[in-house]
Amino acid sequence: MGMGKNSVRIMGSLILVAAWAAATNTWAQTPTAAPGQQQTPAPAQGEKPKDQVEPLTMAPAAPPVNAEEDAAIKAFREIPNTNADLQKKIQAGNDFVQKYPTSRYRAEVYNWLVRGYMSAGDVPKMQAAGEKDLELNPNDVQTLAILGSALPRSLASNLSPEEKEKVLTQAEQYSNKAIELAPTITKPAGMADDMFIGAKNQTMAMAYSGLGLVAFRRGKFADAIPNLEKSVGLEPEPDPVNYYVLALSNEKASHFDDAVTAFTKCAAIQSGLQATCKQGIDEAKKLSTTQLSVPK
Repeated sequence: MGMGKNSVRIMGSLILVAAWAAATNTWAQTPTAAPGQQQTPAPAQGEKPKDQVEPLTMAPAAPPVNAEEDAAIKAFREIPNTNADLQKKIQAGNDFVQKYPTSRYRAEVYNWLVRGYMSAGDVPKMQAAGEKDLELNPNDVQTLAILGSALPRSLASNLSPEEKEKVLTQAEQYSNKAIELAPTITKPAGMADDMFIGAKNQTMAMAYSGLGLVAFRRGKFADAIPNLEKSVGLEPEPDPVNYYVLALSNEKASHFDDAVTAFTKCAAIQSGLQATCKQGIDEAKKLSTTQLSVPK
């Protein structure tokens, strides 16, 4: 279940959410009071402000406006989001964050690098870019969903059981946070309703896929099924991997009719899994004649 060709297909649908990502960055960076902390009201007109204790931390000064930096981010943005220009834009993004390590545009560039490396099938670099993005913007819903889905999908076979569980736990946390935050995002001004809904559904689909894949990797097939069903129900563009894992989970849980349905949907999508899913249809049908089906 590596990234492979499916990463390119997923990248195409992720272009839809590029504009939405900028909106989530802005939303996440809006200052709010800490949990349980009251924001200090402004003094009434004519009232002398009360003395306040100076905090023992220094807020970093905003980086100064830099015409060269603004020109560089403009050039980065103008590189097309196409497979043909993928490596060019990845290189431009890395060049930018190296040259401007304190730039106000870092989160935007790292957010794009997450998607760029995902499309290129480079999971380690995608994860590294995602972690840097989340350091700057912990509530980047899109990055949370991408990492939550990609990490269990590309889980390395040479990891120890403890290392695998650490990856799965991290992916589960990313996915759950994405699901928690996504409903709170408001539509950016000027963005069409159908595009916003499609972007939101795509992000939620990835997050639920992540939870389903985590449960599947842990052998908890009954837990994997409802999450994968939510994922395929939300996806604007069907992902054969989700249907394949859903089929396997249903088969392992002795829901053979549902396994046949999921294998059939997987086989109908042009991908490297077509032949495997076609074979899965026959195997699930045979199992249904020799084993007792368990109702959901």
